[in-house]
Amino acid sequence: MTRQKGGFKRLIVTLLAIIGSLAILATIIACIILLYTFVTKDRVPSETILEINLERGMVEYVPDDPVASAVMGEVPVVRDIVDALERAKHDDRVLGIVARLGTGELALGHIQEIREAVISFRESGKPAIAFSETFGELGPGVGHYYLSTAFDSVYLQPSGDLGLIGLASENPFIKNMLEKIDVQPQMDHRYEYKNALNLFTEEEFTDAHREAMEKIMNSLYGQMVRAIGEFRGLQEDEVKNLVENGPFIATEALENNLIDGLAYRDEVYDRLREQVGADAQFLYLEKYLARAGRPHRRGETIALIYGTGAVVRGNSGFDPVFFSTSMGSETVTRAFRDAVDNENTRAIIFRIDSPGGSYVASDAIWREVMRAQEKGIPVIASMSSVAGSGGYFVAMPAEKIVAQPATITGSIGVLGGKFVMRDLYERFGITWALVKTGESATMYSPNHEFTPAQWERIQTWLDRVYDDFTQKAANGRGMTQEEIHEVAKGRIWTGEDALELGLIDAVGGFSTAIELAREAADIDPEKDIRMRLYPPRKSFFEMLLNDAPESSQPAAVAAYVQTIEKLQPLFNIAKQSGIYREDNTIKMPDIDLQY
Repeated sequence: MTRQKGGFKRLIVTLLAIIGSLAILATIIACIILLYTFVTKDRVPSETILEINLERGMVEYVPDDPVASAVMGEVPVVRDIVDALERAKHDDRVLGIVARLGTGELALGHIQEIREAVISFRESGKPAIAFSETFGELGPGVGHYYLSTAFDSVYLQPSGDLGLIGLASENPFIKNMLEKIDVQPQMDHRYEYKNALNLFTEEEFTDAHREAMEKIMNSLYGQMVRAIGEFRGLQEDEVKNLVENGPFIATEALENNLIDGLAYRDEVYDRLREQVGADAQFLYLEKYLARAGRPHRRGETIALIYGTGAVVRGNSGFDPVFFSTSMGSETVTRAFRDAVDNENTRAIIFRIDSPGGSYVASDAIWREVMRAQEKGIPVIASMSSVAGSGGYFVAMPAEKIVAQPATITGSIGVLGGKFVMRDLYERFGITWALVKTGESATMYSPNHEFTPAQWERIQTWLDRVYDDFTQKAANGRGMTQEEIHEVAKGRIWTGEDALELGLIDAVGGFSTAIELAREAADIDPEKDIRMRLYPPRKSFFEMLLNDAPESSQPAAVAAYVQTIEKLQPLFNIAKQSGIYREDNTIKMPDIDLQY
């Protein structure tokens, strides 16, 4: 009996040991599987084709804001595309790239930045293919087609079209509307080319306004014609003749050598696999960049500071009504001070995409750019799609200014004033009672016209700002104030023209800015560099905890975004009519360019 009990105990112990061993083995196997899954999930396949979807458009910068992240989080960022293509150029795992184009808002400056990156990628000998279902379906498609010509081959779906129809810009004028609703604009500007006020004070183009717009259009059109001709093997006159006879159905586009073939998406992808390898896997650009990492991650430090959107006092932010960013003087100046205080900073790249805004805020940022220069930290201003008014003001002290050929540049000038809305209020039965101290207490009130003395003060202010703007521009560009005045007067230029006029130093994008920063900081060309962003990015949870109100949880954010998107057309009408106005003291007007 005792032996039987002992044998039973041994059996139980053996069984328990076996079960324990199996459990440990199962745990080890599970860990191996999890580790393998984690590693393979975040790896770049050994044979990869990089896929880029530009039909969602692209943006310059996504602010640290939960609503901005919800709205813009899926839209490619210009620097991400440029960095991914540079990384892929030297990555043996990447065998080629394919980009989907056709529709979606693309600024011409951004198009040229990506064209430059694609052309650089092609130097690796790897294929770069562009595919489009349609370059404009009953609409213009010039911008996307212009971008596609930087690729080795361009394929169009057989049912698609090519909206190669030239450029157009339609400008509204609401003077008569304001008169009908008894709104009186009291505004002035320096000088005749500062045309933002024309929206409110004219019925059509002034001579100066038309001259400036025609110059811009001809410059942009010439850039696009030359590039299309160069990459499609056509003479400029041939391209212009094709533009005059567009748009084209797919077969006509092929016959005129504007594309390389007619194919559906799956056929294009299959052909690319046949070219580089049947086992190649497609990987979206965003995932590739996250897994492979950016270039310029270690080495000599170059700071990167963004200044995007209208220039305002205070912190940079995001407008949830118009889905637009702002360049806050407090945020940007702090970023400059932090970058300069870091002993490892060798140079600063100041990336600007702004139509201007507050003169005072612009001047505060100008000062920090100047201080960085004075402390021996060279600043390279890299202007993206727009650097007008205050957007150009903040770049002026930089060691070098770089812009794309299509960058809207300059608008060195100033405007200011107010709307008198008393009669409109009275029409709706609204009356105002007044108590004041001092004759000028109502100077900025919409219920009272400027007195002659007040109007004289406005003129003095305009003269002072213009004089300061042109003098600082002259100091920054090594010109006389009189020379600057001749190319200023509130006029905008393309980057191509700005280079000839001495307003910038070079045409190009991120890569050009980096090389100029190397030279200015005397960094050995053989040494690696590290790009360090100021201020550093926040995580989504940091944005929610630190910046967002309690109601801005992800579900609430999504619902808010959907609501605002539906109301967007009404907001745009309000903004265009002047009912909703940003601080446009030194801001250039939007250019409605159809391409």
